[in-house]
Parts: sequence; structure tokens; C-alpha cells
Amino acid sequence: MQDLTQGPIPRHIIRMAVPMAAGMIFQTLYYLIDLYFVARLGDAAIAGVGAAGTLQFIIMAITQVLGVGTTALIAQAAGRRDRDDATRVLNQSLLLAAVAGGATLLAGVLFSGVYMRSVAADGATVAAGTAYLRWFAPSLALSFAMITLGSALRGTGITRPMMIVQIVTVVLNAALAPVLIAGWGTGRALGVAGAGIATFISVAIGVVLSWYLFYQSDPFARVVPAQLRPNGAVLKRIFTIGLPAGGEFALMFIITGLMYWIIRPFGATAQAGYGLGTRLMQSIFLPAMAVAFAASPVAGQNVGAGLADRVRETFRSAALIGSIVMVGVTILVQVEADTLLGLFTSDAAVIAVGAGFLHVISWNFVSQGLIFTASGMFQALGNTIPSLISSGVRITLFAVPAIWFSGRADFSLHTVWWWSVATVTIQMLLSVWLVRREMTRRLAGMVPRGRPDVVTSEQPVAA
Repeated sequence: MQDLTQGPIPRHIIRMAVPMAAGMIFQTLYYLIDLYFVARLGDAAIAGVGAAGTLQFIIMAITQVLGVGTTALIAQAAGRRDRDDATRVLNQSLLLAAVAGGATLLAGVLFSGVYMRSVAADGATVAAGTAYLRWFAPSLALSFAMITLGSALRGTGITRPMMIVQIVTVVLNAALAPVLIAGWGTGRALGVAGAGIATFISVAIGVVLSWYLFYQSDPFARVVPAQLRPNGAVLKRIFTIGLPAGGEFALMFIITGLMYWIIRPFGATAQAGYGLGTRLMQSIFLPAMAVAFAASPVAGQNVGAGLADRVRETFRSAALIGSIVMVGVTILVQVEADTLLGLFTSDAAVIAVGAGFLHVISWNFVSQGLIFTASGMFQALGNTIPSLISSGVRITLFAVPAIWFSGRADFSLHTVWWWSVATVTIQMLLSVWLVRREMTRRLAGMVPRGRPDVVTSEQPVAA
């Protein structure tokens, strides 16, 4: 375990954020590698895979329930040096991961076509997206185990093992994608289905590697078979923190799905450009997300230890570091959006839509970074409802006017892009205000807590 209750806060954040950012970047390369080869199949394939990929927000919402609840509770337990509680949380999270994985697999098999028909612009896009989802869904189902194990380690300040897993799986995916999608070396091109199969195989191997590295890390929390039965009290604690965080990502899915629906009249080219721009934007956000993810266990351990000043310093440091990073990526997008998009497609119309989207939406990158940081702090403080509230306000402000704009004769894509920027700015201001209020309320009167010695790995853990 890494003790985050001592030493410089910025150093802890950077030390954890760098490997997390590297791992997240490699993880995102899954989709960019797929997209690179899928783009060679035409606009319908790009639009189909892009639209299908938005379902990842729903999976992220569920993994947030597990990941956020697990990280926050284990971080607080680590701050108190309470290994028994950390172990109970880990085992209940693994139980939830198994249930969620089974439900995801079933939903992917039964409802892939229904979903694609509801958002796609034409039949070719529906076919491409459905073929991709049929194989991509099993990889999403397997990812729950990796998320849970990684969250448990992150709560104790350990990030390197999951970075290794993400790098290995991306390398595998990069090797498999051209073989399965384009038929390199085999002469049998599977198209978009091959993209899903490549990801599935890579994730399956990643799950096995995750378990191995988890045990090699001598984790603070341990897997105890007797604790894999439902424990209502622990599940309630996980859901109390995790459900609002999951709801926040579900709202992101709604916004993205709404955007696809609004721009559907502009055709598959517009959806392809938006899908490509969105994927690049998600990749660009990763450094700031890594800072926020690092801030959560740093602040969480200090909440558990009762060190209020260090909790406040974590927010200030993470906000500053994240903002600096996002200023840099904003400049990159403003200058090189066309070049970045050109790495994945040569279609001038698709690039034009994607570049237009990125040039406008990049003006809220700093705001989005601050929103991520505030979310991480809410997780550490054990109350994620304010984060859900700010997201709910944003989607309410965005959805109704955006639908109204789309019905006007003079409606253009840039109208909805700029309205998105305005509503994210409002969300940022609300999030910062709410997190400052939450810190004032929860940290007032907090005093350092006495902590028992760490239970050694050789000592038994209570069932």
C-alpha cells in the first residue's frame, strides 16, 4: 500500500496520474486502432461503430458504480488502516462485477439491433453497428472484473499493474485488428465484426493478466471466497457512493445519444464526423481524467485519516494540474484538429464535420477538466449526489433547447456544438461551488484519527 496521508500532495497526484493516463491512453487506443481500420470500410462503417461505441457510456456508468464505490471506500479504509473493511468492499464489488458482466452480455446479444435502429441514419449503418456490437459486448462484460481489481489497487495508491494490463491488451488488439478487420495474412476480412473480435480476445487475455498482477502486488484488500455472498450493509455503502456516479455517466450517454439523433437528418457523413471527433475528444480528455482519478484516492485516504487540510490541498492541486493539461490539449486541437482526424480518414466531408465539432467543443476542455476534478473529490468525500445534480442540470439545459434548435429551418451543426459549450460551462461553475460547499460541510471539525497498525499479509482476514 502507498501511504497518501504523508508527503507532498502534488507529487502523489502526479505519481498516480502519469501511469493512469498512460494506461487510459493505451486503453483508448483500442477504439482508435479499430477506427483506423474500420474507416477504410466507408462512412457507414465509421458511423456504425461510432454509434455503437456510445453504449460504452452505459457500461462506464455501471463500472462507475463499482469503480467509484470500491476506490472511495478502500481509500478511506486504507487511511484508517482497516484491512478487514477493505477486504469486505473488494469481495462485494467482485460479486457485483459478475452480475453486471452477465447482464451486459445478455443485453448485447438481445438488443444490439434494436439500439442501432433507433440511432443510425440508414440501413448500412445499422448493419455495421450491430455486427460490431455482437462481439464488442462480450469484451465490455469481461471488463467489469478488470475495473474492480484496478479500483481496489488505486484506492491504496497502486496504479502500475493496471497500466501494464492496458498496454499489453492494446498491443494485442493492434496486432489482431488488421488481421481480423482487413484480412492481413489470411485473406479473410471480417470487417467491423473483426474489430469487435479483436477487442474481445485482447480483453479476455487482459482479465487473466489482471488477476495475476493483482496478487503479485500484495494487495491491501484480498479475495476471500466466504465473503462473495451478498452483504447488504457493504453493498449499500458501495451503491450510496457509486450509484450517483454511475448516473452521471448514464446522463453522458443520453446526451451523446441525443446528439446522434439530432444530427441524423444530416446523414451518415455527419454522424461519422461527429463519431470520429467524439472518439478523439474522449482520448484528449484522458490526462485530465487521470488527474481526477488520482485525486480521489489521495483525498480519500486523507478523509479516512481525518486530515482536512490535506483534503483541501488535494482539490486545489488537482484543479491546477488538470487545468494546465487541458489548456495544452485545447491549443493542440485548435491548431491540429484536421491533422488528427486525417490520421483516421481521408474523407474530406467527414474531416470537415469532425474538425468543426472539435474546434468549437475544445473551448470547454478546461471546464470539463474542473468537472472531472470535482467529481473525484465528491467520490473521496463519500457523497457523489452533488456531481449527479450538476450533470442533471447540464442535460436539462442542453436537451430541450437543442431539440428546439433542430426543428428550425436555419439549424446548423455548429448551433448545437456551441450550445453544448455553454451548458458545460454552467455545469463547471455549479460543480466547483458544490464541491467547495461539500468540503466546508464534511471537513468542519474533522480531527486526525488514531489508526491501528496495518494487518500483515500473513494475518487472517475476518470473513
